[in-house]
Amino acid sequence: MKSQLRTIRPLWLAVIAVIAAAAGWSATVLTNRFSLPTPALPYSALVTLGLVIVIVLVLGLRVRRWRDGKRDRELNPILAARTLVLAQASAYAGALLLGWHAGVAVDAMVAIAYGAGAGVLTLPLVLIGGSAAMVVVGLVVERFCRIPPDDGNPAAKERRPGEEGAGGEEFAR
Repeated sequence: MKSQLRTIRPLWLAVIAVIAAAAGWSATVLTNRFSLPTPALPYSALVTLGLVIVIVLVLGLRVRRWRDGKRDRELNPILAARTLVLAQASAYAGALLLGWHAGVAVDAMVAIAYGAGAGVLTLPLVLIGGSAAMVVVGLVVERFCRIPPDDGNPAAKERRPGEEGAGGEEFAR
């Protein structure tokens, strides 16, 4: 059985973000009702988000450099596959965090309307920005991991439009 890696569908990222936003808003409303702290990540989580972004980007640039012909050494196919999976996972995790903190931000805006200080909105907005960066880097690195079909491969030339892999790109393996 041949497994095939699929590209991320932006619609799925949007669905995840919307569901997470509803969950984040509901959790915030419930915790506020019982005088518990807001369920949001602390500012220190930005360090972790930043590290994930940098690692995914560095690994993706390595695959991209090989793809673009700078092949001073052989590309480890396991590293390329892991880079792709890491990029996709960070995009999905970023969408989840973005949605959750968007829900928290909605509740913070309601609190501001009822007289709370504008400072309650700062943390969710900063985390939304970090999460959005994680999604963008994940999507960009996923593109880095795509390689054009081999021009010297006669099987690739024989494919017709509508057939699997026809005229498209494959992931680096």
